[in-house]
Amino acid sequence: MTLRVGLGYDVHRVKAGRPLVLGGVRFESDWGLDGHSDADVLSHAVGDALLGAAGLGDLGEHFPPGDARWKDASSLDLLARIAALLAERGARVVNVDAMLVAEAPKLAPHRAAMCANVARALGLNADAVSIKATTNETLGAIGRREGLAAMAVALVERGT
Repeated sequence: MTLRVGLGYDVHRVKAGRPLVLGGVRFESDWGLDGHSDADVLSHAVGDALLGAAGLGDLGEHFPPGDARWKDASSLDLLARIAALLAERGARVVNVDAMLVAEAPKLAPHRAAMCANVARALGLNADAVSIKATTNETLGAIGRREGLAAMAVALVERGT
C-alpha cells in the first residue's frame, strides 16, 4: 500500500442573501458565500485535498462551475462522489484535517456536526476528520469579512 498526502485550499467571497453552509452545516446568517454550488468553502478544500492525494486533479475538473448539474449542489454530495471515485481506483481516505479562516461565524458550537457530516460523506468514522478555525486577525480581505477561506490536508491509502 502507498500513502499519499493532498493539500486543498479554497476561498469564496461573502454574498448577501445566500445561505451560509460550512462542513454541511447551515448557519443562521443574513449572508452566505458566492459560488456555483452551495459554496461550502470547507468541503471544497477537503475535496481538493482528496483529489490531489489520489492524483485526480481538482474540483473544477470534476465539477466545472459552468455545468448546470452542479448549480446549488450540496458539497457533501460532491465529497461522497469523490470518495466513490477514490474507491473505484482502489484508494481509501485515511484522515482529513481542515482549517477554516474566518472572522465569523464562531465554529466551536458546530464543529462536531461538521466533522460528522464530512466523515459521513466520506464513509469515515468521525474521529478521522478534524476541523479547526482561526481568524485572520482583521488583516486582509478575510479580516475585513469580505470572504472565507479554508485549507485541508488529506491522507489517502491506495494499492500499488
